[in-house]
Amino acid sequence: MPSVVGLLEQHELAARSRVDGLREEADRIQAELAVAELEWQEWVIARRRVDAVLAADCGSTADTEDVPDPRAAGGPSVLRDSAKPKSQVPVWREGLAWSVLSVDYQRILQALSDRDRLHQGPLTCQEMAVMFGLDAVPAKVEALRSKAKRLVARGWLAAPAPGRFMLAKAAAGRGGGS
Repeated sequence: MPSVVGLLEQHELAARSRVDGLREEADRIQAELAVAELEWQEWVIARRRVDAVLAADCGSTADTEDVPDPRAAGGPSVLRDSAKPKSQVPVWREGLAWSVLSVDYQRILQALSDRDRLHQGPLTCQEMAVMFGLDAVPAKVEALRSKAKRLVARGWLAAPAPGRFMLAKAAAGRGGGS
């Protein structure tokens, strides 16, 4: 009859073997996910390039608008080409819909809008990464921080404290997420 310690060792070895197998499978899935994400990003870039080429070939002057030059403080407006659709973050202005932004920026605005609606405080980029289902690794967090800072600089978000972001009051107004 086997000893109790011997039985425990057998169960421990079986459990360790199962854990090792699951870790190997998780590593394989992570590698597949990384490849799939790269492929997806390449398709997104390709679509954006096609959109840009098609938009440039239209030859329409409807893409130009009278926008004041921020460097000409209070000076006359200048005629300027508007940004290609979703390629840049425009300065927020009344009536500007979130749909002018890329999906990543819209996702940040939506998360912060939900928190604002629930009267919750600002978020850090690490909290956003976790909320979006991303690994909270420095590369992902810094990518979100870069986007959030760009949104702050353009008036879409506010940074009440260093590293914490919330929807800007003006952008949170009625119709901000339309």
